Amino acid sequence: MQHVNRYWETETVTKEASLAQADVLKQLIDEAEAIVIGVGAGMSAAAGFTYVGKRFTDAFPDFIRKYRFLDMLQASLFEFEDEQEYWAFQSRFSLLNFFDQPVGQAYIDLRHLMSGENYHVITTNADNAFYAADFDMDNVFRIQGEYGLWQCSKHCHQQTYQDEAIIRQMVREQSNMKVPANLVPHCPKCGAGLEVNKRNEEKGMVEDSHFHEQKERYEQFLKENQGRKVLFLEIGVGHTTPQFIKHPFQQMTEENAKALFVTMNQKDYYIPHAIRHQTVRMDGNIAEVLHASRK
Repeated sequence: MQHVNRYWETETVTKEASLAQADVLKQLIDEAEAIVIGVGAGMSAAAGFTYVGKRFTDAFPDFIRKYRFLDMLQASLFEFEDEQEYWAFQSRFSLLNFFDQPVGQAYIDLRHLMSGENYHVITTNADNAFYAADFDMDNVFRIQGEYGLWQCSKHCHQQTYQDEAIIRQMVREQSNMKVPANLVPHCPKCGAGLEVNKRNEEKGMVEDSHFHEQKERYEQFLKENQGRKVLFLEIGVGHTTPQFIKHPFQQMTEENAKALFVTMNQKDYYIPHAIRHQTVRMDGNIAEVLHASRK
């Protein structure tokens, strides 16, 4: 793989610049022997699935009035006053960001771009974007859980649950920011309330057998391609949870002289000195770059 140390200008990113970056990305994909893709919230935002703005204010005007929430993700982590209020919010959130979330063009473009390639994905996103875009889910590791799954709030056992019908009933029947008490789901093992399956900074996350199957496939892919021309492609990854994608990608790049770290993000994040000669930074519009790359 040809190492191209290219830091694009960040002040103004024109459509022409995005097209130029698309050409570079396609070249690097063609040269790679393996591609490890790390996908963060910026990718879903590029597909239109934002946690701020009209999408947020239209869905949660009552919660915004009461709690002065600034964004949907912040709100989803809030400790609500009781389980009925928690599920009034989370049921709407799950429909919007999982069960009823439409297919994103950026994800379709990424899938087409990976057609015939030796690749694997790790994502911190918990929405349905990879499912909706018809990815081979055996190639996707969802390390932060899924908005459509439930777990015991006490983490008493490592199993997840799903009931779309109850979620839709919660949305239909809630009033005054509360669902009916009889709709609140409880753990069948210990009786504690259930919660959405996503990682908590203090408690972690329930990791069921399906999670460990995903993790094993991802780790096996890394092992099989160790020392090869690996393209570590980071798309829309910020610095909220760098321990899952950003830092491991940078470390694996440093350990492999044939590897290349490509970061697609309109924000500029620190690149360790040791891998700057193995780094390509692209700050074009993610959706535009991916769409142009597959042509």
